[in-house]
Amino acid sequence: MTSPTIGVLALQGDAREHVVALTACGAQVRLVRRPEDLQQLDGIVVPGGESTTIDKLARIFDVREPLVAALREGLPAYGSCAGMILLADRVLDGTRDQQTFGSIDITVRRNAFGRQVESFEGDVDIAGIDDGPLHAVFIRAPWVEQAGPDVAVLGQVDVPGAGPKIVAVRQGDRFVTSFHPEMTGDLRVHRYFVDLVVSAARS
Repeated sequence: MTSPTIGVLALQGDAREHVVALTACGAQVRLVRRPEDLQQLDGIVVPGGESTTIDKLARIFDVREPLVAALREGLPAYGSCAGMILLADRVLDGTRDQQTFGSIDITVRRNAFGRQVESFEGDVDIAGIDDGPLHAVFIRAPWVEQAGPDVAVLGQVDVPGAGPKIVAVRQGDRFVTSFHPEMTGDLRVHRYFVDLVVSAARS
């Protein structure tokens, strides 16, 4: 497989930016809004946005349960920012009725870095991604509080007064970042995920 079909969950958030990046990396891309859009995908991206809104819309459009089932069956997935929250098994500081899609054995703290005015940019080294650090955009970003034994920590940032915090992890064919690579024009994160999807399809 040289050109995998990757879905982008397009209920709310910055789906279009992920479509542009994935297309530039050679993937065939499909917007996912309905259960039937999940058929015959090789991977899926859960974009940044508002995690509670995406959660509610996924239930309204009846896409949540089929997506959860596809993830349980091994569908490779990448999530950025809100996508990290939604792919986590556990969330701190979420709303009372908030649900996730799960599939990564992590505990994520929602809005960990602070409110919108405390959004920031910085350089982050990500294990497995070559050619120097990534310039990362953090917008009301989460971080990983706890990672299970099968989860590989790929990147951290040093938070003044709080120490190093985890901002990128991988568990098998699932990969998440606190930051928004789709906003920088740097395609390395998306290439990493496309390569992961291709490798998963071959195995």
